[in-house]
Amino acid sequence: MTDAPTLTYDRDTSIVARLRAGFDSGRTRDLAWRQAQLDGMRRMLIEQEQTLLDALRSDLRKHPVESWMTEIGSVLGEIRHARKNLRRWAAPRRVHTALMAMPGRSRILPEPLGVVLNISAWNYPLQEGLVPMVGALAAGNCVLLKPSELGPASARALGELLPRYLDPDCVGVYQGGPDETGALLKERFDHILYTGGGHVGRIVARAAAEHLTPVTLELGGKSPAIVHRNTNIALTARRIAWGKWQNAGQICISPDYVLVHEAVRDDLVAALKTEIAAMYGPDPQASESYGRIVNARHFDRLTGYLDGQTILHGGQHDRDELFIAPTLLDAPDPTAPVMQEEIFGPLLPVLSYSDPQEAMRFVTARDKPLALYLFSNDTTFTDAMLGGISAGQVCVNDTLMFMACPALPFGGVGASGTGNYSGKFGFDTFSHLKPVLRRFWAFDISLRYAPYTARKGRLLRMAGR
Repeated sequence: MTDAPTLTYDRDTSIVARLRAGFDSGRTRDLAWRQAQLDGMRRMLIEQEQTLLDALRSDLRKHPVESWMTEIGSVLGEIRHARKNLRRWAAPRRVHTALMAMPGRSRILPEPLGVVLNISAWNYPLQEGLVPMVGALAAGNCVLLKPSELGPASARALGELLPRYLDPDCVGVYQGGPDETGALLKERFDHILYTGGGHVGRIVARAAAEHLTPVTLELGGKSPAIVHRNTNIALTARRIAWGKWQNAGQICISPDYVLVHEAVRDDLVAALKTEIAAMYGPDPQASESYGRIVNARHFDRLTGYLDGQTILHGGQHDRDELFIAPTLLDAPDPTAPVMQEEIFGPLLPVLSYSDPQEAMRFVTARDKPLALYLFSNDTTFTDAMLGGISAGQVCVNDTLMFMACPALPFGGVGASGTGNYSGKFGFDTFSHLKPVLRRFWAFDISLRYAPYTARKGRLLRMAGR
């Protein structure tokens, strides 16, 4: 099997003008329109479930249960949360009015930005394509989705289905590869969300700067799982295995490496081996529950990481099938490529530490991760790690599960990204929170007006302290 072919489409970007006209018509400001778009997306996911599951199976050989749980179910939960809270999010927000501005009333009015571009990734094409769209539509924007060309079946499904269920004058899908994306980035948008690697993230940010367009970047990085000696080893291993080898490890928030206390290192390795066998059987290549690498280029990159490494478990691979087994690596050198670059695949380095400060120093010496996973029954330990390590999001005693909570923001920090979305945070990201101060005519105090006197200065200081 070779790399997924790049889709070729007409590069005419008149679709952007159409969406701009749709926004300028004013209809997206109506809450009923926004609710109708969310309802339409929900119907699409329910009525076209099998079509979408088949597309995900074609692109990544995802099992239907995994696809529903992590893709369709995730988006449905986001829609449900937005639908329930939309009127409250969109309502004017009363805030305190300073004494100097009295008599008056201060409010914040959320208003849509305009046309939002979402450049999504191939590893979770529905979740990363549609969850941000929920927030953008709820906020009253028009949205252009650019799905990844590396997931051609999913991209085609979204391109065919979204215009059937959502307002085609306000929601569009733009297909293509890097050239098409480059052409698209020359257009003016009101917000751009990009999910992917840091290299392309910089290209997107530079292009957005030409129009002074705000950006949200979800970039990934090396997300550690730190396992303390005081933990439930069996359940820790199960939850790490679930978070690591789902989608064959092609998850921006999957555990990228494990730092485990030396006292329980061997126990954890044994438990991880047990969980791999329990989830995927003695031959993961024959398991219907285990996915495949997206293309030959990524396969070669991942197998290259194995050079010179000591394999504790797994390591088998088949290029014709794009299969790489769930693999444990024994303490790679910190300077090795597998410890320097985001793995984004089914390889899991296992390193040990002797005291919590050593583990903290190891993580903080590197770029801030998109996710941090802590496993311990000792709240002193977890509180110290939470206070000492900056990360996009944290899960204590589990992996990935913050994605099931739309009330939590999702986003990176530092090299792992900027900005966030999900739930109300997505609504606010794709809104301008417009401050409005309404002054009243009564009691027009003269202190602020010239001519200024020493007495006015004293009174102003008294009021401002």
